[in-house]
Amino acid sequence: MPDLLRFASCGETWIWLMRHVRTNGRAAEDDRGPIIEAQAVLFEIAGLGWDDPILESYGDSGKIPLYAGKFSECAIIPPFKYSYGGRLRRLLGVDQLHWVADVLRAKPYTKSGWISLTVPGESPDAVPCLTSLAFRLRDGRLVMTAAFRSQNVFTSYLNYVPLRSIQNEVAGDLGVGCGSMRVFVDVPHIYVADAAAVGEILRLSERDGLGEGTSPGPADRLGRDRGRLRPDRARRAS
Repeated sequence: MPDLLRFASCGETWIWLMRHVRTNGRAAEDDRGPIIEAQAVLFEIAGLGWDDPILESYGDSGKIPLYAGKFSECAIIPPFKYSYGGRLRRLLGVDQLHWVADVLRAKPYTKSGWISLTVPGESPDAVPCLTSLAFRLRDGRLVMTAAFRSQNVFTSYLNYVPLRSIQNEVAGDLGVGCGSMRVFVDVPHIYVADAAAVGEILRLSERDGLGEGTSPGPADRLGRDRGRLRPDRARRAS
């Protein structure tokens, strides 16, 4: 299991992930073309919001509505082959977000607040990258873990901010605040076709000083590393 890393913002996470794959990745194949893939990662993000200065500087704002819709709409939005919104809210006729809130309301201590976004036997080309979400109440706040079987780190931030909206939705149903969001990515990767764009973002972020604080250590060393992370600006997706 990889070490748990902690980041103050979504932008810092994004820069670190792209650098991780560029530095540690190796050549592999994918249905959409050759990729560079790296070892699995596990991390927590404290602050998430579209007003993140790194996302505003280097992200693709034009894609925000598309990815936000992927999480909020039940219908499949092209070019995607599945809808996270549909799988969260009506998978096999079940609104899983309401279900998990009811589970936690009945047993606030439970570790069974876990939902799957996959269906046994479905078409392999429609298996979602985000496979599950787990929710726990800790210290009066809702903590969420998202597990990705695979993730294109070039566009990863476009998933993380909408995921905070899902966490906020369940927390609001329970009448509690949001705690940390933990993410596990089994196969983080970059498409070779995007490698030049990734390299340019990393170059610009280093030039602009916006990539600072993106080399945290394992969580048990957080006290030593906290000084290198910018303070959490408490951004929350609406």
